[in-house]
Order: sequence, then C-alpha cells, then structure tokens
Amino acid sequence: MKKIIVSIMAILVTSSLFAQNKISDVLATIEQNNTTLKALRETSDAQKLENRTGIYLSDPEIGFNYLWGNPSSVGNRQDVSVSQSFDIATLSGLKSKVANGKNELVEWQYKADRMNILLEAKNYCLDLIYYNSLLSELAVRLEHAETIAAGQKERLDSGEGNVLEYNNVQLNLSTVKGEVSRIETERNSVISQLTRLNGGMELMLDDSIFASIDLPTDFVQWYTIAEEKNPVLSYVKQEIELSKKQVSLSKSMGLPTFSAGFMSENVVGQRYQGVSVGVSVPLWSNKNRVKQAKTAVRAAESRQTDAKQQFFSQLEILYARTLGLKNTAENYRASLTNANNSTLLKRALDTGQISMLDYIVEIGLYYNTVSQALQAELDYQKAFAELSAVEL
Repeated sequence: MKKIIVSIMAILVTSSLFAQNKISDVLATIEQNNTTLKALRETSDAQKLENRTGIYLSDPEIGFNYLWGNPSSVGNRQDVSVSQSFDIATLSGLKSKVANGKNELVEWQYKADRMNILLEAKNYCLDLIYYNSLLSELAVRLEHAETIAAGQKERLDSGEGNVLEYNNVQLNLSTVKGEVSRIETERNSVISQLTRLNGGMELMLDDSIFASIDLPTDFVQWYTIAEEKNPVLSYVKQEIELSKKQVSLSKSMGLPTFSAGFMSENVVGQRYQGVSVGVSVPLWSNKNRVKQAKTAVRAAESRQTDAKQQFFSQLEILYARTLGLKNTAENYRASLTNANNSTLLKRALDTGQISMLDYIVEIGLYYNTVSQALQAELDYQKAFAELSAVEL
C-alpha cells in the first residue's frame, strides 16, 4: 500500500533534481529555448532587411551599341553610354525614415508574440504549482488512509472489527488513490506542455506554494503604466507615425527624378563625347497615392482609439475579477486556518473522539475545502498573470 506514497514522493523529489525554483527562471529558460520565438526572431530580422531594400539609388545603366553602315563605305558606328538616376535628398531621407518605421512595427509585433508565449508558459507554471500542492496534501491523506485500512484489516481478521467499517475504509482508500492518479496525470500533462514550450527539453518547477501578489490599489494609475508597456498599443501608435511618414513620402514622390550620364560615339574616325541629363516627371504614377496615405492615417488613428478603449475595458473587467478572486482566496485561507486538518482528525480517530464514519466524512470535507482553496488561489494567480502580462 505504501507504493503510491513512495511514488508521489519520488515524483516530487525527482522533479526537484531538474527543476527551477522560480517562475521567472522558468520563463527565462523558455524564452531562450522556445523554437517559436526563435523562428519569430529570424522572421523579424528578415523582414527588417526587406524593409530596408529599395531605399537606395537605383542601379546604374550601361549601354553599348554597334551599328554596321550601309553602304560599307560609310563605316560603322559605336556608341557607349553610362547613366545614373537619383532622387532628391528629401525623398531618399523619407524612404529611410519609412523603412525604420516599418522595422519598429516588426519589433513591436515580435514583443506582442513573445508576451503571449510567456503568458502561456506562466499559466502552465501556475498549474504545476497547483498540482504539486495537491499531491503534497494527498500524500498525507493517502498515508493516513493506508494506515487506517491496514488497522481495520487487522481488526477484521482478529474478529474485533466489522465488515461495514472495513468496506467504508476501503472505499475511502480507493477514492484517495483515484484522486492521486488523476492529479499525477494532469501534472504530467502540464510538464509536457512546458517541455514543448522549452524546445523539447524537459523543464519542471518544484514549488508547491504560490507566490504572494501585490495587487495595485489604484487601477487608473496602474493602467497608465500598463498602457505605456503594452506592445499592441505601441504597435498601433507606431502605425500612425508610419502612416504620417507615408503621407510625406507620397507627396515627395510627386517630385521629378533626375538622371545624369556620359556618352561616347565613334563614327568613321570621328569621335563625339559628352554628358547627358534627364528628368522624369511623375504625372500619372503618383495619382491618388497621397490621398490613400492620408486615408491610411485616419484608419490607423481609428484603430488606436479602438485598441485603447478595448484594452482599458478588458483590464478594468479583469481587475475587478482579480480583486474578487483575491477576496475568495483570502476567505478560503482564513477558513483553513481554523479548520481541523488531517493530522488532528487522525489523532481524534486514534483516541476514540470520533467514529470511523465521522472521520471519513470530516476528512472528505476537509480535503474538499483544501481543493477548493487551491483552485481559488490558482484562479487568482492566473487572473493576475493576465492582468500583469505587460510586465513579462
């Protein structure tokens, strides 16, 4: 009967050999090893390089012509030309600023994706702490259940016990074993999820006690700070800045493009050399481009207004939920402080203060309360994790 207790202790001890002691350590390891983040970083770097293409001078053009004369007496003609087109300095500078603005968007998108992945990992860490705590409580409960079952078996064999009490004890033991098996299965599933997020490398957390939370008392003041750190809001804010730069760029693209070059011509012993200049006037290619850029600014401003309103409302709702869960968790903590724990109930049974049936009922109520208290604490921790995700 002691195999399951040994199994629980082995799980907790073995996990500590490979475990991190703090959630922050786990998240730092996952950020380093997560394959999705690595792929996103490579994609971001590639996109940044792509955004920088097309901002430099166009390629120079080199031409060579060889023309046969007819009749042959007029000789042949050879032409060589080199030309380079270029924008005015203002246009080149604006292209560079637009490219930099696009790169900032790429970086904010990466930070938003990173935040979501680390939040997912943190929630799994909280789940693991929850299951570690449940297993710790169940180890004590299982030890008592097996001791009582063994004692009842001895009493029944000696003729002092009765079958009814023995059956009740066995049902209690089966219930505890079933709960242990369920929790171990759930815990292993969470560990697998953390391993997945850690690039396939096993990663666990040996904590069984939730960290204390400092919930801000002034929501509005706290929101102001959270708004500045939120990558999604920063993204839409940068969209507006980029759209305004696009307007300036579109206006500048209505200016002429210049070209300059060198030409050489040889005809029957005669040679001509000189320079060439040209101007390209964008009469049609830039049509509606400025209008489109201005419309994009208004669209980006609308997205920012919506994003701010949605973010504020979501955090306000989440803050109220977190506060309510905080009160629930604190009430459970207070009730467990005054409750009869498993050790006291076992002592009362051994000294004859309560009957076996009373013990089974009371221990069931106690562990049900413990489970609900831990669930309330888990809900509170997860709500706060989502509320403070911008800190990741």
